[in-house]
Amino acid sequence: MLETREQATGVAPVSAPVYAEDGLRDLVAGQLAPLTVRIDRDGHYPEEFLHQAGQLGAFNAHLASQNPAGVTDLVSAIRAEEVISAECMTTGFVAWCQNACAWYVENSDSSTLKREVLPKLANGEAFGATALSNPMKWFASIEELKLSAERVEGGYVVSGALPWVSNLGEDHYFGAIFRTTDDNPRPLMAVINCADPGFSLTPCPEFIALEGSRTFGCHFDRVFVPDEHVLADPLPEYIQRIRPGFVLLQMGMGLGLIEGCINTMHEANETLSHVNGYLDDQAGELEEVLEDARQATYALARDPFDTSDAFFADVLQMRLTGSELALRASQSALLHSGARGYLSSAAAQRKLRESYFVAIVTPAIKHLRKELARIHAH
Repeated sequence: MLETREQATGVAPVSAPVYAEDGLRDLVAGQLAPLTVRIDRDGHYPEEFLHQAGQLGAFNAHLASQNPAGVTDLVSAIRAEEVISAECMTTGFVAWCQNACAWYVENSDSSTLKREVLPKLANGEAFGATALSNPMKWFASIEELKLSAERVEGGYVVSGALPWVSNLGEDHYFGAIFRTTDDNPRPLMAVINCADPGFSLTPCPEFIALEGSRTFGCHFDRVFVPDEHVLADPLPEYIQRIRPGFVLLQMGMGLGLIEGCINTMHEANETLSHVNGYLDDQAGELEEVLEDARQATYALARDPFDTSDAFFADVLQMRLTGSELALRASQSALLHSGARGYLSSAAAQRKLRESYFVAIVTPAIKHLRKELARIHAH
């Protein structure tokens, strides 16, 4: 079911473009493809591409209050991430960060954020991030919550540190969860601006991939968060509402990566088909598997507000399947490419490294299996 703008927020869209996949594909080919190696090897952040993608409507389809149709179209949002990720999954991951941050605000109780921040996220004028890796692990009893907050007049003062959050920079926004230390201790979620006093970013150790995603450590030294920037209180009902969309939007990364791997296999087969036929996975087989995964993902994405555990289990299983298929497809792409795929500028080895990110980014494969076991045990 597509939720209408009035059902979702009642906030009118601001100069919202109509998303057109062909336009985004042209932008990817013309603006992103020439940068892909720089993004991967030099950590280049594709800021101008992201701005232009937002102007084409790549970040507003899932926001009923911010697109001309006035509906929650998660499928189109996933498709946009696929188009980007097929070329460069670092940029596809950043697009997911952007979409997730806007998703938080769209489904929040904050009229201030919906008015002042959401339109900018939707059209790519401002950039957003999701800092839910630690909280999601906390919810799953994997690690402790790293942020705490003291209640003060008009809001909260947050302290603590997060080891890494992606798509950050000056004046970027992100969602964070902290636990209050007052007489009624509870988790709350709010939007933070990197320009807030007391907040600072620190460089992370170098990763093997995703270096162009602007990933930093986040330090909160008594950062004031006004009540108007709190997304929901109480939090549990809100988390249940946003979590299916949060996870389903990640599928754009994996599905796009798999498509890119298949493209690499076809390119390799132009000269190596006579020997590649002896490999286990063929391009045609993976194309069929990819199409099945796409259709299953889109079917789930058409009703992202089902809060039942049974539905969420289906979402988690789909996400797990996406990770496993990404690993399978990237290995096949490298084997099809042979020694040429082992070059430092080759797409095949880059996609192999990117596929491991799909498998370890929260929720990682082990996290997904743990949560599925918990749900099925009840």
